[in-house]
Amino acid sequence: MAKYIFVTGGVTSSLGKGIIAASLAKLLQARGFKVTIQKFDPYINVDPGTLNPYEHGECYVTEDGAETDLDLGHYERFLNTQTSQANNVTTGRIYQTVINKERAGEFLGKTVQVVPHITDEIKRRMLLLGKEGKFDIVITEIGGTVGDIESLPFIEAVRQIQWELPEDDIVVVHLTLIPYLKAAKELKTKPTQHSVKMLSETGVHPDIIVCRTEEPLNNDIRRKIGLFCNVKPDAVIEAMDASTIYEVPLLMLREKLDVICMRKLGISIYPEPDLEKWKGFLDKLKYPKSKVTIGLIGKYIELQDAYKSILESFIHAGAINEVKVNVVNVHSEFITEQNVAEKLQGLDGLLVAPGFGLRGIEGKIIAVKYAREQDVPFFGICLGMQMAVIEYARNVLGIKDAHSTEMEPDTANPVINMMEEQKKIKMMGGTMRLGTYPCEIAKGSLAEKIYNRLHIYERHRHRYEFNNDYLEQFEAKGLKASGINPDTGLVEIVEIPTHPFFIGVQYHPELKSTVESPAPLFVSFIAAAKKYNETKNSLISSLLKKETV
Repeated sequence: MAKYIFVTGGVTSSLGKGIIAASLAKLLQARGFKVTIQKFDPYINVDPGTLNPYEHGECYVTEDGAETDLDLGHYERFLNTQTSQANNVTTGRIYQTVINKERAGEFLGKTVQVVPHITDEIKRRMLLLGKEGKFDIVITEIGGTVGDIESLPFIEAVRQIQWELPEDDIVVVHLTLIPYLKAAKELKTKPTQHSVKMLSETGVHPDIIVCRTEEPLNNDIRRKIGLFCNVKPDAVIEAMDASTIYEVPLLMLREKLDVICMRKLGISIYPEPDLEKWKGFLDKLKYPKSKVTIGLIGKYIELQDAYKSILESFIHAGAINEVKVNVVNVHSEFITEQNVAEKLQGLDGLLVAPGFGLRGIEGKIIAVKYAREQDVPFFGICLGMQMAVIEYARNVLGIKDAHSTEMEPDTANPVINMMEEQKKIKMMGGTMRLGTYPCEIAKGSLAEKIYNRLHIYERHRHRYEFNNDYLEQFEAKGLKASGINPDTGLVEIVEIPTHPFFIGVQYHPELKSTVESPAPLFVSFIAAAKKYNETKNSLISSLLKKETV
């Protein structure tokens, strides 16, 4: 049987429970344990698939096609292992399951209540991964903040599990905030005391308290927190702000968070952690040899979490190329033919981001045209690839009214069209083309050079596709379909062989990029941007020398 670690949060949201959970999992994995992480979210949506990116950030997609919380991306990036639908559960999914059972008569006429029926379903799902026999330790992050009404059933489920399991099979880690008052020049522990008190009132007592702080915790502060929160001083963990989330595992290693957890779980024999690859990655990340500037052309740029996996993929690819990737957010809604050169000047590469809906579409098309005509490295993902197709149809094929039926349902030239199996679907949640699908790559293409193979699997999330009725026209004019789904004929990759680097993909390569296995497309894109930057700087240097002479 697996052992269980629960991570709760108090005082305020956005403290980084997901990063702490992922960091702890990384340390335990580095010591040889098989670890997985799951996220329980208190909102009533069945999954984040129908949530606005402004509301919730990006929707992360797993190999098996589950639309999940973005924290699952952190889990995969840190552990380099796949998650699944079982790793993310919401209140909506819990209630949906219980109500379906009630409608089917499974409760034999009993009154269905939060306790025991809702909490029993929560417990079943909390323990599910541990019963599969694949993992030694299961870490469960409880979304929201202790004290929230919607979190109460999850906390109650943890209380019951804490009562049911042996003491050395479960550990509760509570993440809180220790604010620093600059005027008084002191750290204040009262919010943490209140948070732990509130958690204890539900019957759950934390074994370890992790304290987010801007200033170091001295021994007196640790003793005070330990005394008033009823934990040992060595179980009060300092979590200082870090320059990058990838430093957090090493900070937690220094604080012995993993050792304290293992001790409380009754694990007394364990090897030293193997973190050489992780440290090597951090060295390259912190000490780059050069810099490139990438324009992220999107329409949700006000919220960085909307493109979380893309931004993290840039970090992974930058480290491999030993460059610092400076990402400049460019709102596509404000790009016009008149200002495009001004807005995109100085960039070493353009990534046109995924998205949905009409807003900002024309700006993305104009940005693609600029990259194509100015030989700037271009990378389009999902909607970004579709905009590249529309731009090419309008400006190279001469089909001036080319469009996507997503934005223009009655267009006479739907070069991007809704997938046939999507046309009869009315329900929005969980009905897109989701999860991993195969792709056959053309020999001699840029895609083959990038992947160094002819058969790949990538994750998808879309309803619209390249319209194959126009494929011959595109290829005759120089836009090649270099990646095709072997089962459906769906165009997965387009590229321009005569361009220094121009590629668009229907899938989402950012979803599979991890610290140890960066996404090949991002690695090659950043390498192309690096080459572009070096050529540009060399040309400028030569011109300056001529002027001096």
